[in-house]
Amino acid sequence: MSETDAPKPPRRGRAVAASPSRRQQFLTPNQVADRLLVAPVTVRLWASRGLLPSESTPGGHRRFRVEDVEAFIAKRQQIQSAGEAQPSRLLIIDDDAQFARYLSNLLAARAPSVSVDIAFDGFTAGIKCESMRPDVVTLDLQMPDMDGFAVCRLLRSMFGEQRPRIVALSGFLSADNIKRILSAGANACLAKTTAPDVLIRELGLAGVAGPAAAKPTTPPAA
Repeated sequence: MSETDAPKPPRRGRAVAASPSRRQQFLTPNQVADRLLVAPVTVRLWASRGLLPSESTPGGHRRFRVEDVEAFIAKRQQIQSAGEAQPSRLLIIDDDAQFARYLSNLLAARAPSVSVDIAFDGFTAGIKCESMRPDVVTLDLQMPDMDGFAVCRLLRSMFGEQRPRIVALSGFLSADNIKRILSAGANACLAKTTAPDVLIRELGLAGVAGPAAAKPTTPPAA
């Protein structure tokens, strides 16, 4: 082989672009959030707590492997719809009587086998949780005397990390509040205007829920 036929070495200092197939193996926090119907800050918090594996780019951006995200989704669905652990008791903690009534009616229509009770303040919530031992709790963040963050910490100190499933609801959702309530031990944080199907799923009631009504109920305005 002559010198002119010899392969030339690659030029130094030239960045090699990632192949499209490799780019498709990773998702951004926003893409993961879209798949899970949660806020991107929730995804980042799961990653920081080691619940969802992630990698960092040379620029310091967090990325998620598609297979890790799919495994995480499958695990969440398995936990939420496991036949041997179907929720049977739910406590609504909310000082807004109108919203509490809307949510109670929604649950009666969509998950009639679930026993539902209401506590209109944090102190009553602690007493009812002790006697009722709910599988699931919906928790308003803004309440007088004892706010949702304090109630969440109280419930975790009383019952541990596994039960009840705590889904925080807020009419004024913000990234800071989502981060604070998840750090306090909540399993999820949603807006009060969340679609009923999404809310039912996040409450872990998909396995016991019946079909949606012909005319879907809409939550009252915050």
